Amino acid sequence: MSEVKLSAETRSEFGKGAARRIRRENKVPGVLYGHGTDPVHVTLPGHDLMIALRTPNVLLSLDIDGKNELVIPKAVQRDALKGFIKHVDLLLVKRGEKVTVEVPVHTEGELAAGGNLLEHVLNTLPIEAEATHLPEAVTVSIAGLEAGASIHAKDITLPAGSTLAVDGDAVVLQVLAAQAEEAPAESDEAAAEA
Repeated sequence: MSEVKLSAETRSEFGKGAARRIRRENKVPGVLYGHGTDPVHVTLPGHDLMIALRTPNVLLSLDIDGKNELVIPKAVQRDALKGFIKHVDLLLVKRGEKVTVEVPVHTEGELAAGGNLLEHVLNTLPIEAEATHLPEAVTVSIAGLEAGASIHAKDITLPAGSTLAVDGDAVVLQVLAAQAEEAPAESDEAAAEA
């Protein structure tokens, strides 16, 4: 995974009014924390941050007042209607450090014939990996699975250097049998009267 470089500024104004002023300038307020340090309140460029956060678990290299810090997004708050980023919490990381993140689960292949349904019990899989080598997603093959089949966390092949941060017996995907539709009750009554 590549690093995305962003410049950030420290901020000294807090509260709702200050956050609104920051957002009007197309910037995003954020907080940097981790490694037992005091939280650092920062302002980030809105458009660049939005593009960077399209990649799950992106590694950001922040230039803050001449100092370079590696961070990963921990919590992102978005506007419910317009979708812009309102606030971001960033976690300080170091090269070689292991962190626990949620990785999206992608599927490939087709289920066995019969109109069965695939249920994603877990849309994301908690894994522990080195901060500079976080996978974007894990891919699971569902080719030919029949109704009643399930895929557990321990069955998923993880990228090198990653370990599960969830019980291996946790169900990630399961195949449900298609339900047959019942005939409408009105047609049965009409047939009985005829």
